Amino acid sequence: MMLVKEDWIYDLYVKEFIKHKHLPTDFYYSKDGIMVMTEDYHKRRGSCCGNGCLHCPYIPKHQKGATDIK
Repeated sequence: MMLVKEDWIYDLYVKEFIKHKHLPTDFYYSKDGIMVMTEDYHKRRGSCCGNGCLHCPYIPKHQKGATDIK
């Protein structure tokens, strides 16, 4: 039996923070301590992630894979 490591949290961490370096203007922290990504970050990302981001610049909003910018 082969064990498969499926650590989606670690994979997401590597995808978002290790491979890509964030600029100081890419995010800010809300009063609750939540990291909020800016519109500039989303535009550089190239497509919508579908997670319901506050500053989503894509049309239609919050649709994963959308690439049309408002």
